[in-house]
Amino acid sequence: MKNRPSIRLRQSGHRFPSWTLGLLGIILLILVPVIYYLPRAQASTDPAAHIPTKAVHVDHKDIVKGEFTTGQDVTRACLECHEDAATEFMKTTHWTWESKPFDVPWRDEDVTIGKANQINNFCISAQGNQKSCMSCHAGYDWKEGEQYDYSKSENVDCLACHADMGVYGKGSYGNPAEGVDLLAAAQSVRATTRENCGKCHFDGGGGNGVKHGDLDEGLYFPDESLDIHMGGENNMQCVDCHVTTDHQILGRMLADNYTIDPKEQVSCEQCHVDQKHEDERINTHLSAVACQTCHIPAIALEDPTKTYWDWSQAGQEGRTDDHFIYLKIKGEFVYDKNFAPTYLWFNGDNEYRYILGDPLGKDGITYINKPAGSIKDETAKIFPFKVHIAKQPYDVKNNYLLAPITAGKNGYWTTFDWNSAFKLAEERMGLPYSGEYGFTETYMYWATTHMVQPASDALQCDTCHGDNGRMDWEALGYPGDPIEWGGR
Repeated sequence: MKNRPSIRLRQSGHRFPSWTLGLLGIILLILVPVIYYLPRAQASTDPAAHIPTKAVHVDHKDIVKGEFTTGQDVTRACLECHEDAATEFMKTTHWTWESKPFDVPWRDEDVTIGKANQINNFCISAQGNQKSCMSCHAGYDWKEGEQYDYSKSENVDCLACHADMGVYGKGSYGNPAEGVDLLAAAQSVRATTRENCGKCHFDGGGGNGVKHGDLDEGLYFPDESLDIHMGGENNMQCVDCHVTTDHQILGRMLADNYTIDPKEQVSCEQCHVDQKHEDERINTHLSAVACQTCHIPAIALEDPTKTYWDWSQAGQEGRTDDHFIYLKIKGEFVYDKNFAPTYLWFNGDNEYRYILGDPLGKDGITYINKPAGSIKDETAKIFPFKVHIAKQPYDVKNNYLLAPITAGKNGYWTTFDWNSAFKLAEERMGLPYSGEYGFTETYMYWATTHMVQPASDALQCDTCHGDNGRMDWEALGYPGDPIEWGGR
């Protein structure tokens, strides 16, 4: 028999009969279309599969040595191994407390927004209370009335985010609390936990649960009935959702921004990928209703949150101080718990954020922030908010809100003299004070995203629809209950 032609494989030297090429071609003609039309590999729909894998913790008890007399001593020791940590952190808003410059339509020049330079309707401003507010800034050595030097890497407080909070705490002006064993704190460092984040975010605004309504000390060790993610077997940490790379933490506050890059935000869809409900009627809501609206049916489930703050009543003699009702240094309060949120269309940005020096609202209400979105906005969804209302001081002649110096030498909490507190603030705030003040009502909105309930506790149809439904359909832009006529 004649020898059949063959093909030598260049690298291996093996010979194959040429007829195999024909067979291979037939196989490819069959398989390529089949492979092409096979379903593409898709991301897992198991939420747990999308939780980031954490690095293995290295116990530092035998690594950290020496005597530390200041927080800066600890930071210098940290930087011997973690050389880039401070440089990375100093690029974040956790350090700067100030946003990038925004081009806002009501100002001629770009403005920045943040705790470092703007006001709210809780404690009014961090500038006016550097002594206490800076205990939540991850930096050391703030000085009353002085411009902070953000360039000093040794002032980065590594312990605030990484120490065991059972052995570390911050005191006045951002420094370690008196009596803290800095060596023990440094040896306790670990990956960030809820205890680290919660120390500031659970107690923001002056106490447990005051500010947000969906963040309070109940989340340190919650049952799953309080938060399905952080409680029970899931026991998720904040950084499981607020994914962190090079100290940049996903998730930005609506209160301290104007517009927010979606790449910097946290969403349910990070883990809940392409998940549908078994009931198709629920799926029809997904284009117009945020996950949080149904799955966070109430605010401040266990611990009360502040809903009203009247600064005009501060300074009265003879009244008994009560954290939930009245404090001489702060005025009168109203707290509430386990109550329904306020629902607004929301596309993730602010329509408006009050900037120091802006005029008061023309309708008698000044909005510190105003979530953006409407029924006509295809990117917006109905979203739950906590609304905080306050009566806070303003300049009668200049028609803008005032930020007094409250703490520190000659602050309002020492003198109980509003005029001197406003005069003292002129240079620090960069706003002149006319000498005449009054009090006006302000609104501030806080997006509700935590304390997600088990699915069995989610809102039902009749919670929103029907005669006793909780939605204000007309305020949302509907002519009435959409279940009666259909629509977005």
